[in-house]
Amino acid sequence: MAKEKKRVKRIIIRLGKETKFGVFSLGKRINIEDVRRLRSLFSDEKAKILFIIKTRQPNSLYDLAKILERDFKAVRKDVKDLEYYGFIKLVKVGKGKRKSLKPILAVDEVLINFIL
Repeated sequence: MAKEKKRVKRIIIRLGKETKFGVFSLGKRINIEDVRRLRSLFSDEKAKILFIIKTRQPNSLYDLAKILERDFKAVRKDVKDLEYYGFIKLVKVGKGKRKSLKPILAVDEVLINFIL
């Protein structure tokens, strides 16, 4: 049986005169302009979203919002941020006219490196 390869998200923070942030995943780099944006990426709400997706595997964003007991619009915004940075994927599920987006984890591990 083949061993499954871990999906790793790597975040590198270079400290110096101009602090630079970068999120790396599968050779793709996304720059983060400031500390506030980086901090918001790791908010308690987003951490809960990742935990619920991993443990409860909701079938839709609506189900995710219900489990979290949060407003759908706020959850959708947080999910879109996590999708943009490559932490989750949204997969269309359902039949006929009624399709929904199922959130799925896109990474198994997050590494944060500080380069001084």
